[in-house]
Amino acid sequence: MTYQATTIPSVRQTVRAELDAGTVIHLWLKSRRPGKVATMTVELDDTELQQVTTARTEEFEFRKLMLARGGSLELSYDANATDVSVIYAFLPTRVQSEGIRVLQHSAENASPSLSDGYHFRPPFGWMNDPNGFGRFGGQVHLFYQHYPHSLRWNTMHWGHAVSSDYVHWRHLPVFLFPSDDLSQRNDGRGGAFSGSAIAMDDRGREDIRVFYTEQVRDRKPEEQIQLSATSRDGLAAEPSTVILPERPGGLDLTLDFRDPYVFKGPDGRWKMLLGSRDKAGGVVLLYETPDPAGADGWTFLGTLHRENRYGMTAAECPCMVPLGDAGASEKRWALIFGLLTSRDQRGRRNMTSVTVGRFDGQVFTPELEQELDFGSDAYAFQAFVDDGRPVGIAWLANWTDVSKKEDFPTAMTLPRRVLWDGTAVSTPPVEGVDALRHAELDGTGRLAAGERLPLENGAVEIELDLTSPGAAFELRFDHPDIDLALRLNAEGLEILFGDRSGKASPRYLAADARPSTVRIFLDAGSIEVFADNGRWTGTKRLPTFTGVKAAQLSQGNGSIAGARVWQLKL
Repeated sequence: MTYQATTIPSVRQTVRAELDAGTVIHLWLKSRRPGKVATMTVELDDTELQQVTTARTEEFEFRKLMLARGGSLELSYDANATDVSVIYAFLPTRVQSEGIRVLQHSAENASPSLSDGYHFRPPFGWMNDPNGFGRFGGQVHLFYQHYPHSLRWNTMHWGHAVSSDYVHWRHLPVFLFPSDDLSQRNDGRGGAFSGSAIAMDDRGREDIRVFYTEQVRDRKPEEQIQLSATSRDGLAAEPSTVILPERPGGLDLTLDFRDPYVFKGPDGRWKMLLGSRDKAGGVVLLYETPDPAGADGWTFLGTLHRENRYGMTAAECPCMVPLGDAGASEKRWALIFGLLTSRDQRGRRNMTSVTVGRFDGQVFTPELEQELDFGSDAYAFQAFVDDGRPVGIAWLANWTDVSKKEDFPTAMTLPRRVLWDGTAVSTPPVEGVDALRHAELDGTGRLAAGERLPLENGAVEIELDLTSPGAAFELRFDHPDIDLALRLNAEGLEILFGDRSGKASPRYLAADARPSTVRIFLDAGSIEVFADNGRWTGTKRLPTFTGVKAAQLSQGNGSIAGARVWQLKL
């Protein structure tokens, strides 16, 4: 008897692009079979330049190429032997204004196809917390927690984008990478976790210093330590250094020690907030340094704040911004952080708290506390002061909804101002969102009259003026997959949501709210509500990208003085 060996026929895949001299290419690949080498051939104008290879089979390996001359680039590989996650190209001299050019990605990390969505989403892969939100070199930079290779959380990188108006974003190269050891496997043991960024004025050139938590599960004695890195070009981070190798002693803290947020205190020194927990609940830790560059010299000042309501564990993603224009002696500060694992009496999870008080650089004295968002899907909110006024952004999601079995593409909220009127914090959308108004769908009162108003693709803004503060109404939305409405009555302002599974949904209620105006932003996968210029803000992620088809005021009873509806488009 004779045996004949079988072979798997080659399935040749080719990626082609016309590229300029100096173009940089980032790509990730791995071998599909243990013991075999994955190979990608790189040709320019039909001349082979090199072969990119890896024997890795578990996690994709990163490779960087640069073209010395321009021409017709061709990347080819056998898809039976080589698995490619993503390939993108960019010119370093123009990428800040043009963004990267994605040449290929896999089905596993593809962003949703939304031609008219206006919320920020990554060009590929998973995204969660915003990081390093700030203005550097004249542009707004948004870094974010990122896993490039699928739509599920895994080993953390930092993604990166820039904007001139907070609304239109250009995607930049991946900014921070996990350590070499963590990059070997896709087991989610850690990576470059959340953090922040500050500007450094170095010889007239504004560089960026980032601060972040490195997580390595089961590392002894510390799973989470704090690192810092600089970027001279605003595109890539230089090698990181450890600035806080261990938790402060004597506080009986758990291993939670993360999310460094660095800001300038009222005494002119750099301050750092870190989220942690002890046996009683969540705590926010305060550090400072006299170093004007923030590079070292960080010392622990003490526990800035603690919170133990709603069964929360760790305080996550703390940030702190000055409020208003009052003098230094009267200035208030807003401390914002996530209440991880919290659950309130209405069933909402992982809420976010805003505490307003006085801060002298050493001690924070709380005076008022309120919710950041009554919808609970504006998590890991991060803010900074831009042109004298704080502005922030959050992850438009909630860890409660994350499933290990299903992909979970998400977005960022609309960027929001952080305002203070002496009695409450308001978070209206930034002024730039008005530029999204593409066409008016209703300016003649059809919605106010109770007519069913078609909403085209569902990417819309609805603005309601009420006849009196708290005037009752119910605005119902026609959606093929879920039940959705917005109601105002004696209880307050409420987003009504049901997924038709029969499972009880939390109540998303701003209790006792009595607004005079309400703005509603609908997009594929989300609803954001801003009442009385953000005095009450509610955000809800929708578990489908199908747009709302129509809106109708099913209860108005003369409550609506005026209604306007705009089609929105980037």
